[in-house]
Amino acid sequence: MQQMSGGCLCGQIRYSAEAEPIMTAICHCNDCQRQTGSAFAVVIAVPRPALKIQGQAKTFQGQGASGKPTHRHFCPDCGSPIFVEIDVMPDVAFVRCGTLDDKTWLRPTAEVWCETAQPWTRQHLDMQRFQRMPG
Repeated sequence: MQQMSGGCLCGQIRYSAEAEPIMTAICHCNDCQRQTGSAFAVVIAVPRPALKIQGQAKTFQGQGASGKPTHRHFCPDCGSPIFVEIDVMPDVAFVRCGTLDDKTWLRPTAEVWCETAQPWTRQHLDMQRFQRMPG
């Protein structure tokens, strides 16, 4: 079982999870691009019940491509994005990998939302690639 911990830039939000990752992916969706201010986000999907949060995150509710809500949790002080929940996958939390304390074990195995990837990003041929989020 993988033990992971992390937190925001200012330290107000901390989290931990002891769970096998469901998926580790590079997400190229437009919302991740806007939230990160970059071309993509690297996320690790974990069972939501395994994720323990310390501190009070703020939540931005948006709408996913499915038409169902998305919930982006971030630090209200420093703005660091911590994790995302999507109503179409209610038992999963997508943790932002940049917030992990130890990133040395991280190996993304998939790329999602490739249909909105920036054309200058490199395709990783050793990863599964999905035009959208797999079902």
